[in-house]
Amino acid sequence: MIIIISKRATTSEIEQMLSEHKFYIKVVVDIERRILAGGGEMHYDCEQVLLENGSQQENLWGAGYMPYSGNMTYDSLINIRPRQNRSMEILDVNIRENVAQIVTELLGNS
Repeated sequence: MIIIISKRATTSEIEQMLSEHKFYIKVVVDIERRILAGGGEMHYDCEQVLLENGSQQENLWGAGYMPYSGNMTYDSLINIRPRQNRSMEILDVNIRENVAQIVTELLGNS
């Protein structure tokens, strides 16, 4: 289940987003709007939900969040963009820190 989160997620929302991967939530963060979409099988699915909700492609970054440990990963196929990022991993330190901050604010440690 993919959920758009714009304010601190509830325990129920975290559980719903965990339904696909159990210990890991695929998230796509809109660093401009400071929201995220989480859950689902692939980052692409979250990306599409945010695009349909008014987000712009250049502001969307894929990551992974493990709520039980608070660990994050910063890699996704959606992050590969020849003009912005030449890797699955978010290479720009500022974007990476922004993604981490937004995920922490919205999902935090459960």
